[in-house]
Amino acid sequence: MGLYVPKYGLGLEVIAGSQMSGIRMKGFFFTGLFLTSSLVLFAQKQNLNVVYIGDSITQGGQLNDPATESAPAIASAWLTGQKGIGKVEFSNQGVSGFTTVDFLPSTNTVFPKADSAAKAFNDKYATLVFSIMLGTNDSASEGPNGSPVSAEQYHDNLKSIIDRLLQDFPNSKIIIQRPLWYSPNTYNSSKYLQEGLNRLQSYFPEIDQLATEYAITKPKQVFAADRKSFNYFSRHYLTDLKPEPGRQGTFYLHPNKKGAEVLGSYWGNAIYKMISRN
Repeated sequence: MGLYVPKYGLGLEVIAGSQMSGIRMKGFFFTGLFLTSSLVLFAQKQNLNVVYIGDSITQGGQLNDPATESAPAIASAWLTGQKGIGKVEFSNQGVSGFTTVDFLPSTNTVFPKADSAAKAFNDKYATLVFSIMLGTNDSASEGPNGSPVSAEQYHDNLKSIIDRLLQDFPNSKIIIQRPLWYSPNTYNSSKYLQEGLNRLQSYFPEIDQLATEYAITKPKQVFAADRKSFNYFSRHYLTDLKPEPGRQGTFYLHPNKKGAEVLGSYWGNAIYKMISRN
């Protein structure tokens, strides 16, 4: 005897002497198949909440419309279109002129704002990501708070920031984006020059070291982006960085609209790789 169930499109065959067992077995099979398919569908999309911590480059202060043109806005829009990614909400916590010293939790200045931004997202079940790019102002010889910051102090400052983020948000993921190249004559209200550019690059091994340390203490939570963005802007500064008047001539430090689009794609790709592989 055959039985058709229109609601689910299932055909159940009843065999004399074992009617109930036959129905139950087929019912369990199709129920299991339905639930498994549902879980796969849900697993295909992962929502993200991203907090971008940084300086004026993150803030997008040199752009006409930072809300839509800044690297965080571009990165988040780029992520939304990637396979397996659902809704992406973000908060831009870039502050012009700020260093790792300014963001230290112990100073109680801007860190609480980044902390509050992470708590303010509507989707409490989304994966929380912190994208950090600090170091440009740290590398200056004169001007920004705490500068010049040595490579060792830069390491310790970032570690203090990350440790507190992981304490407040134990399930979050953190990616350290490398600071960008700037021209060796950069000298506005702060003094950078070649000495600062050299110092900036001394931070890169410290970023790698932090990722290595956290791979042991906090596996699959803290990662370092590659050097592609630094190398890109060192080659394309005339087209992707904004020319600005300085004390030693025209210098290049902040991305223009095109540069912010490129930087956003680098950041988005780094976040996506981190999420996809872990």
